[in-house]
Amino acid sequence: MVPVTEALDPADMREQYRTMELTVADLAPEPVEQFARWFKETAANPAIHEPNAMVVSTADRDGRPSSRTVLLKHYDQGGFVFYTNYASRKGRELAANPYVALLFPWHPLARQVLVTGRAERVGRDETVAYFRTRPHGSQLGAWASEQSSVIASRAELLGRYEELEARYPAGEQVPVPPEWGGFRVVPETIEFWQGHENRLHDRLRYVRDAADPETWRVERLAP
Repeated sequence: MVPVTEALDPADMREQYRTMELTVADLAPEPVEQFARWFKETAANPAIHEPNAMVVSTADRDGRPSSRTVLLKHYDQGGFVFYTNYASRKGRELAANPYVALLFPWHPLARQVLVTGRAERVGRDETVAYFRTRPHGSQLGAWASEQSSVIASRAELLGRYEELEARYPAGEQVPVPPEWGGFRVVPETIEFWQGHENRLHDRLRYVRDAADPETWRVERLAP
């Protein structure tokens, strides 16, 4: 094995979390309301950059996983929405295997939110409405990048962008790429993780009732 020069030893990195206890009584009646509470607190904390950043984990038909950071763009009782190229790796994997996990890593607050569920494509009207809110450059970028495909160089990518910029100058409407759109993750479980000293963390998980999808139960997990 080739030694890593100037390597830090991660085994020596430790931090004691000193936070308030999270109890079932503290929770909102349903998980999206609880998420809204935490998300508001997180967004108000200047130490947290892009509080809507979440790790999206998918798996292919054979169960081989992949993860990446994506920005949450909408949430409500129906689920959590993000946008991507449907031909990207995550888009292809979700087409083959719709089960997905989301992780919101809010480390400065010693908090995490973990969501598991099924992903479904949002309606085209919803995709178009969101696409129209994106900055002009981001709209062009959605066309320029065949996400997850192999390219020869960055120059190739920039060349595509410049061609599109000439075709659709600022102020001109950019059409929505046919392979670009949203996914809504319909949650089956939502876990709220609060760090504590001595690794005795609080983990409270809402689980959707299979017989009554409008009903949730809460269970405490060992840390």
